[in-house]
Amino acid sequence: MADISILLVEDEKKIAETLKKGLEEQHYRVTLAYDGSVARNFFDNNDYDFIIADINLPGMNGYDLLKYIRTLNQQVPVLMLTALGSTEDKIEGFNNGADDYIVKPFDFAELVARIKALLKRTQSAPVIARNLRVNDLVINLDSKEVSRAGNPIQLTAKEFQLLEYMIKNKNRVVSRADIALNVWDIDFDTGTNVIDVYVNFLRKKIDRDYERKLIHTQVGMGYVLKESI
Repeated sequence: MADISILLVEDEKKIAETLKKGLEEQHYRVTLAYDGSVARNFFDNNDYDFIIADINLPGMNGYDLLKYIRTLNQQVPVLMLTALGSTEDKIEGFNNGADDYIVKPFDFAELVARIKALLKRTQSAPVIARNLRVNDLVINLDSKEVSRAGNPIQLTAKEFQLLEYMIKNKNRVVSRADIALNVWDIDFDTGTNVIDVYVNFLRKKIDRDYERKLIHTQVGMGYVLKESI
């Protein structure tokens, strides 16, 4: 892992230094920033393979830092590490481009597992197919553009990931646990409704203005994306 560089942004110095030491023991190269503005400057002048950021930061908060990062780089994995654990906090993080979200306190082994999962996804072989299609819904995996019946649809990064997963599994029921593991890289948490919220976000954008519905609920089982009969 020595070739994997991580930008760690955490203002609680004891936590930051403990995490830095632990990650370096896992053979990652870690750059530490205690301030969001400092982290932005580091990001401007260096290439990182992974970013871990708190939300409540001096200088520039984690959400603003995340938005800034996404204006320059859509691919680098970003994991939010924070004490803010409400559904609304998580949705705001995902809407701003976060790939994953861990709530403090947390187990270090879980953090390492999340990092490995996200890196595996981003370093996997490129997708051969450029477009995925179900009926008149088309998503372009290169440009991240989505359209239905020729009409462009604007999705957030996490909405796009969810739609991509569902369309790749079209006509197959995917459970909330499947979605949690494959879109959020987390074990299914029965105490959160983030997945249901995001499916509803997609429904409003993908199905609401069209007579033919593509996203369906299988009660007690999960969701399926398919062409209605």
